[in-house]
Amino acid sequence: MKEFFVEIITPSKTIFSGKVESINLPGVNGNFQILSNHAPMISAIEIGEVTFRNSAGVEYRYSTSGGVAEVHKNKVLVLSNSIESFDEIDVERARKAVERAKTRLQGTDDKIDIPRAELALARAINRLKISAK
Repeated sequence: MKEFFVEIITPSKTIFSGKVESINLPGVNGNFQILSNHAPMISAIEIGEVTFRNSAGVEYRYSTSGGVAEVHKNKVLVLSNSIESFDEIDVERARKAVERAKTRLQGTDDKIDIPRAELALARAINRLKISAK
């Protein structure tokens, strides 16, 4: 399979930079895969799993909180708000985040930012799902 270049960047660091055979991203309209010679595009990505495989067959799995991906001339640039490798996920912290978010959403305090709590819940559930694979 032909390789292409992928770079995954967060505001604080470069997560990955190298050649891969394929990458799967969580698009806003569903997951999508990019292979060599993909048509140019820009797509928003949302909370979900990013996976890619290098030519040696090593698979990488990450939990992302969203961002944007650009494909152009066999280069994929993923700009993510935050991204964690499946083995970096703090499972206990994610479980506590799920409980905190659920408590906030079930509460009666009208000062709670509901969309923010829903996003926190979705991110924590995503981390738990990916860490369990």
